[in-house]
Amino acid sequence: MNSTIFRVVVLALALGVLAACATPVPRDAEFSRIDETRLPTPDLHLNIPGLSHCTTDPDTRLRLNAEQPITIIVHGCFGSAARFRALSQVFAFHGQQSVCFSYNDRDSLDKSADELVAALDSLAARMHNSQLTVIGHSQGGLISRRALADRVERSPQAADLAPRLVTISSPFGGIAAASHCGSTTARWISLGLVVPVCRLISGGKWYEITRPSPFIQQPGRLLPEVIEHLKIVTDERGSCRRVDEQGRCAESDFVFTTDEQYFEAVDSDLAVKNIEIAAGHAEIVGDHQMVPYKLITLLQQEGIMLGTEASRQAQLENLLARLYLDSDTLK
Repeated sequence: MNSTIFRVVVLALALGVLAACATPVPRDAEFSRIDETRLPTPDLHLNIPGLSHCTTDPDTRLRLNAEQPITIIVHGCFGSAARFRALSQVFAFHGQQSVCFSYNDRDSLDKSADELVAALDSLAARMHNSQLTVIGHSQGGLISRRALADRVERSPQAADLAPRLVTISSPFGGIAAASHCGSTTARWISLGLVVPVCRLISGGKWYEITRPSPFIQQPGRLLPEVIEHLKIVTDERGSCRRVDEQGRCAESDFVFTTDEQYFEAVDSDLAVKNIEIAAGHAEIVGDHQMVPYKLITLLQQEGIMLGTEASRQAQLENLLARLYLDSDTLK
């Protein structure tokens, strides 16, 4: 194998780490809906492109109360709205309404951010309560921050919002595994093959996710209306996503270093509050084997999720087991 082909193969393997962003969507049929028992009575029924309740239900109409705050959850790479159905249900358990934003993972991050802007503006036009929280995990954090930056003209309704931004495990410093995509030297050595390989693997965002890109280097300032950017940085060293029958780690939960998540151009914003926590990339938001206790505790401490009444703590524990853990762990 000549050196050019070797380098391209190595690049493809290195970028394969991005697949670690993906986590399974819950399998049970009941996960196609949200329990609305404790939610405020809806007085709005909306169809907004990109927004839906965080389920696999093909009916994407939103049922919301215009007088109450709302949380918008933005998934990461290879994700979907249903990926955060469980977290949305935890919000619903505490009487808080939330929806999910979906986008094409192959698109440019700027394009996805523009679509999120349009969705937020459409939502703002119908909501009477100005309290809005956007939560983005991993790549979804990059898109969420971009949507709340001062790079685009906002609708008049958006000016009335008081948004709060929460990003989780987001590579604001660029993705190290994609460094060859941003390297002019790699392009020269590979006789230009790096670019089509990067496009094949990452789609329209292939260059945006690299450290030298304008998307990373020039993130823009957050809108003055943004109350706070709570930036949750995960120290993912030594984390494990799945263990085998012998109790050994069969799949690492390490995706991004803390160096990839910290970046001066973002962290220098006065609205930013960095909180570093030891947690794996999937562990922090939970999946079918891990309950996101650390995230729930942090969101409650920061006033984003309401606290759990002592009398309902056992109910919450049972709900979390049902939402996140395999069936043989159910109580």
